Amino acid sequence: MTDPSCPFCPPDPDRIIFEGERIYALWDAFPLTDGHALIVPRRHVASWFDATPEEQSEMIGALSRVKEKIEAEYAPAGYNMGINDGEAAGQTVDHLHLHVIPRYDGDVDDPRGGVRYVIPQRGSYPEAGFLPTARGSDHTD
Repeated sequence: MTDPSCPFCPPDPDRIIFEGERIYALWDAFPLTDGHALIVPRRHVASWFDATPEEQSEMIGALSRVKEKIEAEYAPAGYNMGINDGEAAGQTVDHLHLHVIPRYDGDVDDPRGGVRYVIPQRGSYPEAGFLPTARGSDHTD
């Protein structure tokens, strides 16, 4: 099932990184950083929660392959990965897609908090009184 008004149905062949049985990966048309990529199910489905377990599994499985492609062309120091699911979460294209955003040393003044900054005033847990000391403690990501 496709939607002719969707920018991913079908995908621009010049942007495709690779194709799987249920998904494809492509370079983002409006990249946040060099190498910003998307992993998209072939089936036009809006939400992660409406995707089949097979689609979800193939999307997650594609992360390593996308990372290899990004690292072959760029030299990122880290990654942010995420899905905007629903209008309140900032989803603007009504077709599920997983962002793979390479990060580079110095691309922002202070990268701490990463995806926590989707709600900017709550992104910094040290400012909220939480000082995480190790991964896995109650207030770390």
